[in-house]
Amino acid sequence: MKMEEAKFERIGSHSHITGLGLEGRKAKFVGDGLVGQTEAREAAGIIVDMVKKGRFAGRAILLAGPPGTGKTAIAVGIAKELGRDVPFVSISGSEIYSAEMKKTEFLMQALRKAIGVRIHEMRKIYEGEVTTLDIQTVPHPYNPYQQVPKSATLGLKTKDEEKQFKVDETFAQYLIQQNVEVGDVIQIDADSGRIVKLGKTKEALKKESMDLHVKDAVELPEGSIVKEKEFVYVLSLHDLDAATSRRGSFFSLFFGGKEEITNETRQEVDEMVKKWVDEGRAEIIPGVLFIDEVHMLDIEAFAFLNRAMESDLAPIIILASNRGMARIRGTDINSPHGVPLDFIDRLLIITTKPYNRDEIKKILEIRLKEEKVQMEKDALEYLTEIGVKASLRYAVQLIAPASNIASYHKREKITREDIEEAEKLFVDVKKSMKYLKEYEEMMLG
Repeated sequence: MKMEEAKFERIGSHSHITGLGLEGRKAKFVGDGLVGQTEAREAAGIIVDMVKKGRFAGRAILLAGPPGTGKTAIAVGIAKELGRDVPFVSISGSEIYSAEMKKTEFLMQALRKAIGVRIHEMRKIYEGEVTTLDIQTVPHPYNPYQQVPKSATLGLKTKDEEKQFKVDETFAQYLIQQNVEVGDVIQIDADSGRIVKLGKTKEALKKESMDLHVKDAVELPEGSIVKEKEFVYVLSLHDLDAATSRRGSFFSLFFGGKEEITNETRQEVDEMVKKWVDEGRAEIIPGVLFIDEVHMLDIEAFAFLNRAMESDLAPIIILASNRGMARIRGTDINSPHGVPLDFIDRLLIITTKPYNRDEIKKILEIRLKEEKVQMEKDALEYLTEIGVKASLRYAVQLIAPASNIASYHKREKITREDIEEAEKLFVDVKKSMKYLKEYEEMMLG
């Protein structure tokens, strides 16, 4: 049986989120991809306002709540509300432990990745509306089950010209990272390959028949596709650190080089950026550093973050925890969320609550739309019940296998039978625990 070649798409867990869904200071029940958690979103809206007014220095945020209650989603929403090009860096507390890099170095790199520098330069660029986009993929050299981009065919047009370009894997990777679609107006730096998405043309937005949208409506560019123009792009301080220390090779970009960067290099970069800002060639964009599983940090990491929060170039630090009382790593002390009390005193704490049935159903509808999947009404009701009884995350995870089963049976919409089959093949945590108890004696201890 020959499998059809699918179009390469990357859909993230929170790719549908475009903001906090606020109307003034009040949160809409459904807005900007977020559902429910109105109190938490309204609190996050106040945080955004404080940041924009420069009144958030020396503070951080703790999102506390049970698993699957939208803590990461709210953090993404805060970053989106802060404006375009704002960096959002997400790490887990357990990632700081490595034999190849000190904990404080890892945290310093994460902090500097979350601070953007918007640079203005006169460059040779390609500019136009995307008319066609076809990304060709090949199996990953080390994992044949994963597809990676090999090349892409890109069509661009202006009011006066229309052309097609064949681009290599580096350009294709940038196109995927920027989530470029047909109808977007983009700029491509001819030398570096960097791509900037300016927005969608008014004609493209009309074709989508959207009454309300958050995408920027821009005019179709005039003149030639290739032109000399001011090119605006964003790099993080860490990108500049790596380039200055001559470690910004192809492999370090994709696999995250493990080398530590000296303080002298960072001071040199800071002075260079300050000079650019004074000359009007650059702007600094403080971003968001989101640290999940904050209870996994140890006492040394908390001491480092405590000092980093007071820095002039500190990003907005958002922590997330699903723990109650927990031991602070590196000590014998129990503390709320596993966080030292002197650090908790500097946090604004926002709580999230479990979703109710209506909220779970609405979130599932949003995910179906994001994943471009159709589902029958009774199937959606059944999936909602699964979300209520098991967990929202489990219900969301079942969408992809159920869609695969429906495609195998040549059905355009997912039916209840497809979900039941997926539920039988992929069990939730409760069924997994029951299975472990049943075969406990046969399992290795």
